Amino acid sequence: MAAVFGGLQADNYDRQYSDRYLLRRIITYFARYKTQLIWITFTFLIVSIASALPPILIADGVTVLQENGHDNVIALLIGALFVTAIIQYGANWVRRYLLSVVIGSVVANLRKDAFAAAVERDLAFYDTHKSGKIVSRITSDTQEFGDVVLLTSDVFAQLVQVVLLLLVLMSRSVSLTLVLLLTLPMIVGAATAFRWMARIVTRQGSRAMAAVNDTIQETVTGISVAKNFRKESMIYDEFVKINTQSYNINMKRGFVLALIFPVLNALAGFAIALILYVGAQYVVWGFVSVGSWFLFIQGVDRFWFPFINLSAIWSQFQQALSAVERIFALIDAENTIIQHDNQIVQKLSGKIELKNLTFGYHANDPVLKDFNLTIQPGESIAFVGHTGAGKSTIAKVITRFYEFQSGEVLIDGRDIRSFDLTSYRKRLGIVPQQPFLFSGTVRDNIRYGKSDASDDEIHEVAYSVGNGEWLETLPDGLDTDVGERGSRLSMGQRQLVALMRVLLQKPAIFILDEATASVDPFTETQIQEALNLILQCSTSILIAHRLSTIRNADRIIVLRDGEIIEEGNHDDLIAQGGHYAELYNTYFRHQSLSYIENAREMFSRKAAGD
Repeated sequence: MAAVFGGLQADNYDRQYSDRYLLRRIITYFARYKTQLIWITFTFLIVSIASALPPILIADGVTVLQENGHDNVIALLIGALFVTAIIQYGANWVRRYLLSVVIGSVVANLRKDAFAAAVERDLAFYDTHKSGKIVSRITSDTQEFGDVVLLTSDVFAQLVQVVLLLLVLMSRSVSLTLVLLLTLPMIVGAATAFRWMARIVTRQGSRAMAAVNDTIQETVTGISVAKNFRKESMIYDEFVKINTQSYNINMKRGFVLALIFPVLNALAGFAIALILYVGAQYVVWGFVSVGSWFLFIQGVDRFWFPFINLSAIWSQFQQALSAVERIFALIDAENTIIQHDNQIVQKLSGKIELKNLTFGYHANDPVLKDFNLTIQPGESIAFVGHTGAGKSTIAKVITRFYEFQSGEVLIDGRDIRSFDLTSYRKRLGIVPQQPFLFSGTVRDNIRYGKSDASDDEIHEVAYSVGNGEWLETLPDGLDTDVGERGSRLSMGQRQLVALMRVLLQKPAIFILDEATASVDPFTETQIQEALNLILQCSTSILIAHRLSTIRNADRIIVLRDGEIIEEGNHDDLIAQGGHYAELYNTYFRHQSLSYIENAREMFSRKAAGD
């Protein structure tokens, strides 16, 4: 089986639940709709009784015609069948309507729980799991579960019909009914044989579809990069490859599922032949009437069809269990972040202490080892160092996005692991290196930092930087549509909007992972002015790439391989001639005013010499 369905590995948070556990947990979702379920059960019974009546009515009619030959029997029979059909149709419509409402509500609740779980997962979870596959669990798997449950409900209605019909058959001939029941183990045995295979193939089919969804999402998200590098044909080929894999797996899955009906119909044909022969003998011997024999012949089909249908549906039922298993696995996935308490954070002065801190994205590969640092309230710290030195890592630990392996992180003298994370992060203002803007207007994106902010507050914050001159570069000012992910704004404008969010929020601790992209001098000035406003009222951690940002910091921390090798202000560190001076001459010196003036003077001299 691994050879057939290889290449689609389970995610490391996937779990395998027993069918009993899954059913018990599913029932908790349906239990919220007790009133509707009572009415559904009532209509189930009406539909089942009405469905079981036609062969009984016809059999009794045949018996009456055989014995008495009344002319009005056929008219009465047709009338009874017509009324039965009307009742069956009406009850079935009510049942399907109520069932659709309940199943739709259950699917909606499952989807909400799965989405809430996805939102609650920490960043470490998204480092190792593709978002497209998570989307597939929330959308495709929940919908598939609902579709199969609706289909399965029809089969259970047929099973109720079988029970009623079986009671009638027992009343006509116990021995002939036992002959019918003796063929039951064949169907049950065949259904059991298909059950295990069906569970495996449906689980692999779900994983294949998740892989397709993930590829589509990643491609659409990165389409601009693909076009920049003229890789349209490459991403198309990659999609064709994963789509072909999904096609092949689902073809094999279809082959397994397609075996069910032929096998079960062959077994049912054997049962019909047996009842036809034995029943004929019973009629000859006078054990049963012709009408009862007709009822058994009709009953075989009605008796076996639900079992055949159930066996066929069983594979889809297993598919639903596989889908809900993947949903519950997402809901039950555990975060690496472990809080010891949930103390509400009302106000922070902003003192940060890292004591003997050891952290690594992988436990056996620490980025920070026995790291110590104290940041005073209101102090601004600039981290500098080569890529991989640990600058962003420190910020991620302070924001509690990742779990550290040992040591302590204290905020205002309190263990960060004792905080309620939602209230704690409300006191943080974070601007990532690639600011993310949501579809909507500039005003909407600024308000994202404080959802209850009034238009006047947003206007005040927006115009606090350069008297709002930066808004004049936007076609509709605060009402400018930023486009998907902020694509209609420049990188500098996105940074300004992200900084406006933080200004509106007025955080106790500000963390800036400054973008490396160059911006025009006007936007650079606006960004710096916004930064200065934030630095005045926050403890600030700056992962700086601009010389102006570094120079404005109270203290510069120089990192190498997760260790502090130098610290001080700009002038002192330059005077020391150490690692910071080397970084300055390599990365920052060309940003200084003196460097630009010297370069301009040298260019002028060269031009004059020519």
